[in-house]
Amino acid sequence: MELRSFVGRWRIEREIEDVRAGRAGRFTGEAVFEGAPDAGADGLLYVETGTLMLEGAAPMAASRRYLWKDGGAGTIDVFFEDGGFFHRIDAEEPTPGAVHACDPDLYRVRYDFRGWPRWLAEWRVSGPRKDYAMVSRYAPAP
Repeated sequence: MELRSFVGRWRIEREIEDVRAGRAGRFTGEAVFEGAPDAGADGLLYVETGTLMLEGAAPMAASRRYLWKDGGAGTIDVFFEDGGFFHRIDAEEPTPGAVHACDPDLYRVRYDFRGWPRWLAEWRVSGPRKDYAMVSRYAPAP
């Protein structure tokens, strides 16, 4: 998988299970991967926007931004919007995983590219402050 394979618009359906809060949620929206000055010549800006619906709460607008960059040797590096490193994935693997320690919590992700261009990211976050799982399903936007 090459970084440029992600360029374009993607629909997102995300399921959230917040064990600590005892509630479930859902996010629906879109992600756009595009070149941008702050992403550099070897990177893409990831911009996600949509609606977050959590049990017991009114729907709310939600967004996030990341920088995805070619990490070399078949890898992709994901950075927070402020440029801080988030995680690296082996883009040559069909189901690469990664870990990010955000002391004292631990973020684990597994991507699944086997059904490309449909793909998913499964997150499991655990620690004294957080305990949740998310599955984000991506499909090319019409």
